[in-house]
Amino acid sequence: MNTLLPYEPRPTHLDSWRDRPAAQQPDWPDPVALHDVTDRLAAAPPLVFADECDRLKTRLAAVARGEAFLLQGGDCAESLDGMSAESVHGKLTTLLQMSAVLTYAAALPVVPVGRIAGQYAKPRSRPTETRDGVTLPVYRGDAVNGLAFTPEARVPDPARLLRTYHASASTLNLIRAFTAAGHASLGRTHEWNRDFIADSPHRHTYERIADGIDHALRFMRATGGRPEDFDSARFFVSHEALLLDYEAALTRRDARSGRPYATSGHLLWIGERTRDPEGAHVEWASQLANPVAVKLGPGTTADTALQLVDRLDPRREPGRLTFIVRMGVDKVRDVLPPLVEKVTASGAQVAWVCDPMHGNTMQAPSGYKTRHFDDVLGEVTAFFEVHRALGTHPGGIHVELTGDDVTECVGGGHGLDVHDLPVRYESACDPRLNRSQSLDLAFRVADFMKGDRAPVRSGEKQVNAAG
Repeated sequence: MNTLLPYEPRPTHLDSWRDRPAAQQPDWPDPVALHDVTDRLAAAPPLVFADECDRLKTRLAAVARGEAFLLQGGDCAESLDGMSAESVHGKLTTLLQMSAVLTYAAALPVVPVGRIAGQYAKPRSRPTETRDGVTLPVYRGDAVNGLAFTPEARVPDPARLLRTYHASASTLNLIRAFTAAGHASLGRTHEWNRDFIADSPHRHTYERIADGIDHALRFMRATGGRPEDFDSARFFVSHEALLLDYEAALTRRDARSGRPYATSGHLLWIGERTRDPEGAHVEWASQLANPVAVKLGPGTTADTALQLVDRLDPRREPGRLTFIVRMGVDKVRDVLPPLVEKVTASGAQVAWVCDPMHGNTMQAPSGYKTRHFDDVLGEVTAFFEVHRALGTHPGGIHVELTGDDVTECVGGGHGLDVHDLPVRYESACDPRLNRSQSLDLAFRVADFMKGDRAPVRSGEKQVNAAG
């Protein structure tokens, strides 16, 4: 029997990524100002700690072995000016509410990880944007420049990296305070129901689940169990590791083990546009002791996936590497199987997670970017079907969502259509599921996880027909 050794990053200098091509980096106009900011970040306290990252890796190992399910979600891009206790609580509670549905209905532990406390930068397909004959640098997220279409706002400003750090620290403090106060307790499912889905068509179904959870907790207490172990649920944070100057400044060696950790978040992922196996992002991530993830789009080949495994998970350690696939509803059945087959045959135990959002973006006749709930659900369905056919584990879902009643995606239980998009479209980049659509997705996925049936589609698409 082979024994897997704990992951030890290969002995390279932590700045070796600087010798590699680095995609999607801002053109900072003042190198001296950037150096001053990164020096200040390097002296700042870590945002997360090594033991927290190790605990998440242990839980992701269970996902990779087929013993748990990852629920990862949050904003497309966080706003430095939009961070508030209310918004953080809304996203946290929506994710925990979804976790409760999945855990109870599917009888499988769920690992909740937020796209939060660091998701302030976005990769872009073009370096510039043109409006009415005026061309300016593209908006790259609040960590880099401003959304307003003015020359002043669009200049990359390294001082925003310090604001990103402080906003992330404040968000993490709120999350820790909410969870310490029992806001993550399964015993509060009825309260979540009142606050978040009082008007949902699934309200009565959710009440039955909440009643079942209450009954299970009472049974545990009556038989000497420890329901407090569930009531002190841990919540982890993640973001795309895009801005390498920021990430490198917050990389620390653990005093106990000497291993390097990214202390900007528990789980960092490398995006579809920066996953070059020989690029700077992969080089930087290869040295970390954190769990790491990589987004894989429809152009990914099995050879590229295997290269990423060799670079990021050379010891084949469960929990170390997660592949987040974002294929699109029409491509996932064709593209995903050879990737899963060849990676599995290599001996790697990666966690396979479905991002059903990024491959299904479309433009409504009104000009708004949107996503249809049926396409989101359809890609998740196909993802599960591929893994069932191969005998592998569909390890989780990765969704862009908010706890607010936005109108950015169409479809779902409340039947939003393109005419509703302007009512409350608040995303600075990509459309997010609102709280009702998020819970709707959780119910459908829970049904599929139970194996009773595939999730049913909520109806015909209205995007192309409307307007």
